[in-house]
Amino acid sequence: MPAVNTLTAKDIREAFNAGYADFLKAPLFGFFFSGVYVIGGLLIAQSLFVWDMPWMIYPVAIGFPLIAPFAAVGLYEVSRRLSAGEPLAWNEILSVIRFQSKRELAFMAFVVLFIFWIWMYQVRLLIALILGRMSFSTLERFTDVVFTTPEGWLFLAIGHVVGAVLALVLFSVTVVSIPMLLDRNVDFVTAMITSVKTVAASPMVMLGWGVIVTLMVIAAMIPVFLGLLVALPVLGHATWHIYKKAVQ
Repeated sequence: MPAVNTLTAKDIREAFNAGYADFLKAPLFGFFFSGVYVIGGLLIAQSLFVWDMPWMIYPVAIGFPLIAPFAAVGLYEVSRRLSAGEPLAWNEILSVIRFQSKRELAFMAFVVLFIFWIWMYQVRLLIALILGRMSFSTLERFTDVVFTTPEGWLFLAIGHVVGAVLALVLFSVTVVSIPMLLDRNVDFVTAMITSVKTVAASPMVMLGWGVIVTLMVIAAMIPVFLGLLVALPVLGHATWHIYKKAVQ
């Protein structure tokens, strides 16, 4: 089991600066991988209108960042190559990403998507239990019910508490496990345990990083997901450097 280091706020600041520097060194890769993520979000949002479920856009938008760590795999490989002084070749980087489907990262993807599925299921369950007697066939009606009625406030309170717990669980098991699986030949259970140990070794610092990531992603999603074109690459590259500082 890999040993982990105790991190400080200075380590997080240095990792963030290094992530921003990586983005400036290879902006096209950052825009490409974040663009795939943004297009995925837009397609999901559009599908909700097609399925006559526009009121689900809010919970989907809140839960969508949960899968961002897996979407950043290509960014981790770019940072790894920059740190090692290796050339940035599109075919090689994309080949590395494709090869992950044959490694433990595929199991980690299942873990991430499973937690996202739990998030969506609990939203539907809370809607049925708390808002089941109310009608909201449109997004405007849903926001009106949620923000102007006691039942809506209760739904928001419980939903955000449950969402915070799920986000904390997912953050703890993925914050260094996904870059670790890309970098080392370990199984996904070992990677998840190491990730949880990293958070436990520096709880306040790592939770602070989680809050920074959450606020940046939510703010970047406001202009139709477009802010993620910059926020996701910077955060993805920074996460790689946090992993390198945290895991011996």
